[in-house]
Amino acid sequence: MPFTLLAPRHSELVIKKSRFIGCVQPIADRGAAQAVVDGLRREHPSAAHVCWALMAGGQSAANDDGEPGGTAGRPMLEVLRHHDLEGVLATVVRYFGGVKLGAGGLVRAYTDSIAQALIDAPRAPLLRQRALHCAVPYAFEGLLRREISASGAKLDEVRHESMVHFDFSLPEPLADEFVARVSDAAQGRIAWLKA
Repeated sequence: MPFTLLAPRHSELVIKKSRFIGCVQPIADRGAAQAVVDGLRREHPSAAHVCWALMAGGQSAANDDGEPGGTAGRPMLEVLRHHDLEGVLATVVRYFGGVKLGAGGLVRAYTDSIAQALIDAPRAPLLRQRALHCAVPYAFEGLLRREISASGAKLDEVRHESMVHFDFSLPEPLADEFVARVSDAAQGRIAWLKA
């Protein structure tokens, strides 16, 4: 089961005079991740590198930011993968200390920076969401709104047309039971639509 982080965590390592400032944090998507990386570049203008790795489903990516290919971003991504994390951004800001570490040394430094930040990072299981779409007669709008609220579902959109159309999502394990319960309560008058 994949996990996500509940809060950002930081680490700092000094290896042969180079300073590595690591951070792991929950992130929604690649756009938000890029904004964080851009902010780090502004915050640390004299840093030699701002390397990052994003584990976010189809938007996963890694960037070595000028370090030798495959020595920073990819190893950081592998640490996130090893910890079964999803929706997480790992960043390391490196201040060069004048001593070259070699490819193996760089891989260890970037890997250790992220592993250190993850030691006490609070995690939560990541529940897959299922998007549901339905149309109900106006007489059942209140019933469906109450059921959505009680189940903790996320209501995305409501459209009032010839029937009331609802777009919402809830954790995958709860979806089938929710559909059956609500359909029964509405006496089969809810039309479940495909996206």
